[in-house]
Amino acid sequence: MERRTIGATALGVGAVGLGCMPMSWAYGRSEQRGDRSLRAVHAALDAGVSLLDTADMYGPFTNELLLGRVLKERRAEIFVSTKCGLLVGDGHVVANGRPEYVRRACDSSLRRLQTDVLDLYLLHRADPEVPVEETWGAMAGLVAAGKVRALGLSAVGVRRTRRSRTGDLYEGTIRQLERVQQVFPVAAVQAELSVWAPEALARLLPWCVARGIGMLAAMPLGSGFLTGTLTPGGGFEPDDPRARHPRFTAEMMAANQPLVAGLRRVAARHGAEVTAAQVALAWVLAQGRHVVPVPGTKRERWAVENAGAAGLRLTAGDLAELAALPAARESWEYPRS
Repeated sequence: MERRTIGATALGVGAVGLGCMPMSWAYGRSEQRGDRSLRAVHAALDAGVSLLDTADMYGPFTNELLLGRVLKERRAEIFVSTKCGLLVGDGHVVANGRPEYVRRACDSSLRRLQTDVLDLYLLHRADPEVPVEETWGAMAGLVAAGKVRALGLSAVGVRRTRRSRTGDLYEGTIRQLERVQQVFPVAAVQAELSVWAPEALARLLPWCVARGIGMLAAMPLGSGFLTGTLTPGGGFEPDDPRARHPRFTAEMMAANQPLVAGLRRVAARHGAEVTAAQVALAWVLAQGRHVVPVPGTKRERWAVENAGAAGLRLTAGDLAELAALPAARESWEYPRS
């Protein structure tokens, strides 16, 4: 698999990563099986994937414990990225950016992952009660202590609004990045980027490229929508976040089918074995060598298919056709739970 680097750190990873969150958090909890997830991780590694993306809050904690079983056997092949800064309570999530907490969280993640160093440590969310420079300073101390190789910031929780269609969705994220960059270099930013969520291309990605910062593209398959395997109105499990998301109402899923149809048309030109999901990932890869898509899955079949997208090269005509697809539509009101 093609190799890409994470920021100025020159830490090399496979061009396609593996998002491990679905293995023990959020999507389809009734289908989460440890042994099946382990097979998916091993299959991804065998296919050339090296970046495994997790967080202490996934589970909570069980995601890191699961990956620790793999790292114990195949550490040399793995670039492990995990996150701190969010605590899971009873039905809610809160930010914690206190320096003493960050240091404890890192030590706990190291134990669960069965490793002595984290390749990339991301701040999951900034704590509004703690200056982000203080949190980042504690994280920088972990690099100095040899517990972490590089630092990153997650912007995955940014919620779209009507204003974001005309303004900059990531304006606040860039302000945070400018502040922490003065404390210690940012190696990577994790943000949503896909054919149906291209907002990061407007300013965030150019900002990162200009500074040699890598981007981990979260949700590059639109939380499963761009695979074409989800049926409008098919329903989700009650605790699946898509059950309450405005893009996954039956009406909006039906309205956005032209995006899936466009991906399928491009896939068909590249051969019967190429899928819409692979085209969606190849589009993300085509946004520049600073970008590493991190599709999430808990199934071996999808892990291998996603890895295969690294070998798909879209033509200028393909990219032009995808650029001409209608913008994703969504209801701006979150359904009541």
